[in-house]
Amino acid sequence: MLVAESNLKYELEDVYILSTGVFYFFEDFIISEINEGVHFNWEAAQDVIELALNHYGRESKISYISNRIYSYSIEPQDWLKFFKSRHTLRAFAVVTYSRSGLINVMMEKLFFKSKIKTFKDLYDATDWVSKYQPTIRKKSMMVY
Repeated sequence: MLVAESNLKYELEDVYILSTGVFYFFEDFIISEINEGVHFNWEAAQDVIELALNHYGRESKISYISNRIYSYSIEPQDWLKFFKSRHTLRAFAVVTYSRSGLINVMMEKLFFKSKIKTFKDLYDATDWVSKYQPTIRKKSMMVY
């Protein structure tokens, strides 16, 4: 299920449409829908990381849901670069709709330092990340 076709669209804070995919920003999580045929690597991830840092603030820990509607490739070892850069996620969920998608997640788990939870339903994934831990969000304040 695409986010745009779900009731989740009513809870959106922002949407970013990049050449690699669509990234939906909610109060305390992001849902990605990477485009068909894209090779999503560290360079592409840095664009999304920068958007997230600007949106949520540098001290926030957010959750990330990869809604794997389309077929695309990733470099699972790039998770090591993510963690080496001192980035963190509160929770990481993958919604996959195929057996091959589950196999890909198994490979990704070899490089991800925390737990990856898999789902077959987007609503189940959003429920899980919402309950995983309460929101702790720090926004920068401007002082005049």
